[in-house]
Amino acid sequence: MRFLPVTTNALLVELTDLEQTLALLASLQRDRLPGVDELVPAARTILVCFRPWVVSAGALVANIAGRDLSQRVARSDVLIEIPVRYDGEDLDEVAQMLGVSRDEVVRRHTGSEYTVAFTGFAPGFAYLSGGHPSLDVPRRKTPRTRIPAGGVGLAGTFSGVYPQASPGGWQIIGVTPLTMWDTGREQPALLQPGYRVRFTDLATVGDAADLHSSASSASSAPPRANALATPARNAGATAPALKVKGTGLLTVFQDLGRPGQAGQGVSASGAMDRSSLMTANRLAGNPSDAAALETVGGGLQLQSVGETVVAVTGAQAPLTLRSADGRQWSVPAWQPIALADGDTLTIGQPVAGARCYVAARGGFAVDPVLGSCATDTLANVGPAPLAVGDVLPLREAAAGAVVGAHALPPEGLPTAAEDVVLDVVLGPRTDWFTAESVARLAQQRWQVTPQSNRVGLRLHGETPLERAITGELPSEGTVLGALQVPPSGQPVLFLADHPLTGGYPVIGAVAPHHLDRAGQIPVGAWLRFNVISAFEDLRPFAA
Repeated sequence: MRFLPVTTNALLVELTDLEQTLALLASLQRDRLPGVDELVPAARTILVCFRPWVVSAGALVANIAGRDLSQRVARSDVLIEIPVRYDGEDLDEVAQMLGVSRDEVVRRHTGSEYTVAFTGFAPGFAYLSGGHPSLDVPRRKTPRTRIPAGGVGLAGTFSGVYPQASPGGWQIIGVTPLTMWDTGREQPALLQPGYRVRFTDLATVGDAADLHSSASSASSAPPRANALATPARNAGATAPALKVKGTGLLTVFQDLGRPGQAGQGVSASGAMDRSSLMTANRLAGNPSDAAALETVGGGLQLQSVGETVVAVTGAQAPLTLRSADGRQWSVPAWQPIALADGDTLTIGQPVAGARCYVAARGGFAVDPVLGSCATDTLANVGPAPLAVGDVLPLREAAAGAVVGAHALPPEGLPTAAEDVVLDVVLGPRTDWFTAESVARLAQQRWQVTPQSNRVGLRLHGETPLERAITGELPSEGTVLGALQVPPSGQPVLFLADHPLTGGYPVIGAVAPHHLDRAGQIPVGAWLRFNVISAFEDLRPFAA
């Protein structure tokens, strides 16, 4: 085994092959280690996320290095048949690469039984191993901007099915009518680690509609086109509520996320600035992990239905209150704000930071999805973004709940006028880059481009980063704050809605203590990275 640093609360275990990876995963799941919060398996690696105040990286390395990997993982009794219409955009190109006919590609793809090795990239996306040994093809050099839901693809030795329409770089050979991911089911992901899978050709096995109907019977609820849940919208609500008069660029529900869902291919998501969300809730008299509104930029307008109490934290933005009779005045952030019936609170354009958080006394009456009210914009999991006209009912405040007096805003919120410095831990794939590029990461300024969002900050520097190793990296787990480098050499800083796994090398990761700051960086700002640790393999703790 090789142990690679990822950040101060995560490490990557690299193994020889998939069999060893699955054997170690089974061992770690069977004999769990204290302080380990999440295990993200991939083709030849396991990402181990841990609490450093409970267990050290060195102690984890020592324990994991001593594990027995000789036991092979038993396959599940569950067999899922996936009917496919083999007319994918890349089928001819795959046939040409393999030097065979289209029909032969189909015959080989349907002629073997697969196993769900691990999940990642997107909710319900399963990496299937065990196909015909000749079906080993590289990803596309240029990923497609949109692959349809149900797209069946090949990448390396793996097969997979895209659960929803999304960008992707796999070679698409067909499409299945099966719903791979449905939050209406008790188990949203159709394919679970260890399941056996067999592909069948719709051209030879029967009518697609019948197969789709049969496949849907595995659901406890009908498939839904959109996995985003709709928050309560009750225009006639008599209980205290907030009516949405303006949404700004994007306003979504967030809490502290849904960790522990890696087995379904779901990352944690959650608030971009966790500290501001928790403070807003405390000021409103709520538990610190309650759901609140996260809005980017200015423009959010909330009208009080009945008497309510809210608190706004996060970015430095002007707050304006307009009463029902038209009077208007400024109100302060970072303290409770009492709203009378008909009052409208407006958040203006931030002058520092990017995102504001609005908590309401009692909390929003929104139903959780997979244990969280966080909206994951990449995975399409969680409550839908707010729309004008939505009425957001509030729960009754808990007995004894205490509304906070005020809180101090953080110092040095990011602006576009000054360089933003973020501490970075090198790894796990720093050695895939030239020494000059590793130095350039810290020496060069990087600008946040307009293509940035909750998935990540897309950065642009004058000189791209160059790789020393140019081969294809098998998909492996990624963390919040990872600096992934695609072929362009321009890094992407992964934020709250990043994919669970990625196939481009990660040169480093923003340290956890600077993640809230990263979540407040506006478009156009310039970044500098301060490397706080040299890259080297992790060693066992010396007793």
